[in-house]
Amino acid sequence: MNNQIEALADQLVDAERVLQPASFALAGLPSGDSLLRSFRPESIDRSINEYRDIAQRATALFEQSPAVSNDEMDILTLDLVRLTAEARVTRLEVPLESFAITDLWIAPFGGFLSWMPQMPLDTMERRREQLGRLGALREFLSEVGDFHRSALRANLSSPERGVRAAIAQIDKVLSSSNYGGLRREFEGDQSFLDEQDVLLRESVTPALQEYRRVLHDEMLDGARSDDQPGLSWLPGGDVFYEKAVSFSTSTKMSPEELHQLGLKLMEQINHRFAEVGSRLWGTRDVAEIHGHIRTDEKLRYASREEMLDMATTAVRRAEAEAPNWFGVVPQLTCDIAPVPEALEKGAPPAYYYRGSLDGTRRGTYFLNTNEPTQRFRYLAEAVAFHEAVPGHHFQLTIAQDSGTHLVHQMFGDVTTAEGWGLYSEHLAEEMGLYSSDVTKIGLVCTDAWRSARLVIDTGLHGLGWTRSQAIEWMTRHVPISDVEIITEVDRYIANPGQALSYMVGRLEIERLRRESSETLGAAFNVREFHDMVLRSGPVPPPALSAAVNRWTTSLA
Repeated sequence: MNNQIEALADQLVDAERVLQPASFALAGLPSGDSLLRSFRPESIDRSINEYRDIAQRATALFEQSPAVSNDEMDILTLDLVRLTAEARVTRLEVPLESFAITDLWIAPFGGFLSWMPQMPLDTMERRREQLGRLGALREFLSEVGDFHRSALRANLSSPERGVRAAIAQIDKVLSSSNYGGLRREFEGDQSFLDEQDVLLRESVTPALQEYRRVLHDEMLDGARSDDQPGLSWLPGGDVFYEKAVSFSTSTKMSPEELHQLGLKLMEQINHRFAEVGSRLWGTRDVAEIHGHIRTDEKLRYASREEMLDMATTAVRRAEAEAPNWFGVVPQLTCDIAPVPEALEKGAPPAYYYRGSLDGTRRGTYFLNTNEPTQRFRYLAEAVAFHEAVPGHHFQLTIAQDSGTHLVHQMFGDVTTAEGWGLYSEHLAEEMGLYSSDVTKIGLVCTDAWRSARLVIDTGLHGLGWTRSQAIEWMTRHVPISDVEIITEVDRYIANPGQALSYMVGRLEIERLRRESSETLGAAFNVREFHDMVLRSGPVPPPALSAAVNRWTTSLA
C-alpha cells in the first residue's frame, strides 16, 4: 500500500479507536487507552478536529491521483478514508445523543446494553476489560447526563416519549436478575463472576439509579410532546436535519426531493401489491389486499420459537443457493438469535451484528421475538435475506476478509450497507429463494416499508409532522402490524435521517448494476459484479460508484 495512503488510514483508525473504543473491543481488537466513549465537550471537539484534518489531507492527496497510486485497493482506500472522515465531522456536528433520548441502541446506554453482552470473554485480559467497562459506567453516564443538560440549556429538548422509554428501560434492567444481559456467565473463572456481581451491585446499580433520576427529574421537564417530535421544532433543526440527511445518505437531495421520491415509489409499489394480491386473494384492490394482510390470523406467528425456526430455514436455504450467485462466500455461517429481552421492546424487527475479526464470535442475525402473535410471518424471508444471507452477513463478513487494511474492516457507510441489505431482498427473488406468494407479498411489504421511510422521516423532521400523523400515514400505506409501525415511527423520531439510507442505497446499487450490464453486454457476469461490490466493502456511495466504473472500464 502507498505509504501516504497507509498513514492516513492508520490515522483514521486511531481517531475512531479514541471515539468508539467499544467497537474495537467488540471486534476482538485492542480498544486503546479508553474503555468507553467520552462525551465531554473537549473530547468531542478533539475528535472533530482530528477527522477534519484527516479529511483535508486525504482530499489533497486525492487531487493528486493518479500520480499517487494506480493500485485499485489504494484508490478505494483513499476514497474510503476521505469520505468517511468528512462524514464523521458532519455526524459529530449533530449532537443527537444529547437530545434524542431513547431506549434504542443508538442512545449511549442503549448501545452499552446492546454490545456489552456480546463482548468476547475468552482471555483473562478481555474479562478484566469487561469488568473495567462495568466500573466505568458511572463516569460514562455522568458525562452523558451533562451532555443532556447542555442540550437543554440550548433549548434542544428531547421527545418526552423517548425519555420515558429510556426510564422504563433502566427500570427493566434494574429489576432483571441478569441486569438485562450485563451479568455474564463464564465457567472456570469464579473470581471474574464474583467481582462482576460486586460491580453490578455497588457501581452499576447506583449509576443507573442516578442516570434515571437525571432523566426523570431534569429531562422530562420541557420535553417535546408527540405533536412536536421532529428536528424542525428545534432551534437550528433544519440545519441539523440537512446534516443528518447528508451523513445518512451521501446525497445532495433535499428533504422535499426525498419526500417526493418516496411518494412516487409508493405508487409503483401499489401496482406490485395488486399483482401478487390478485394471485393470493383474487383482488387487485390495494386497500382490500392490505386488509387481508392485516387481519388474516393465519399470517401471524404463533410463538417465539416459530419466528426463529422460519428465520433459520430461510437463511440456510439462502446459504445453499449462494454459490450460484457469488464467487466468494463467507466460510463461517450466520448465527440466528433473539433480540435480548432488555432491548426487544424498543428494538426494530431485526438487525445484524458482524462477527469479531479474530473469529471468536460469528456474525449474528438478531430477530425481535417480542409479542410474536402481533408480528407477521410473511415478512420472515425478506427480513432474513436482508439481515443475514445474502444481505449483511455476506456484506460485512466478505469485507472483513477482503480488506488489506483495518480501515476496511472497521468502517462501513450506512447508505451502502443498508442499500445492499434492501438490494438483497430483491436479489433473493432472482435467486428463487421465496417459498410462496405469501412470502413474496412480504417482499412487497418491505418495499412499501422502506419507501414510506422516505416520506415519514422527511415529514417528521423536515415538514413538521406530528407523531400521530406519521403513524396514520404509515398505517394507511404499509400493511405491517401496529406494534411494528409504532416502533418504526419512534425509531425515525430518535434517529433522524438513518431510515432514508435504505432505499437511497438500494437505488444506487441497482443503478450501478444496470449501467455495468448495459456497458459490458454479454461480458457482464452477475457473480463477478457481486464479488466486486462486496470486496469493496460498504464504502460511501461515491467511492463505490467510482470503483464499479473502474471495474467496468477495465472489462469493456
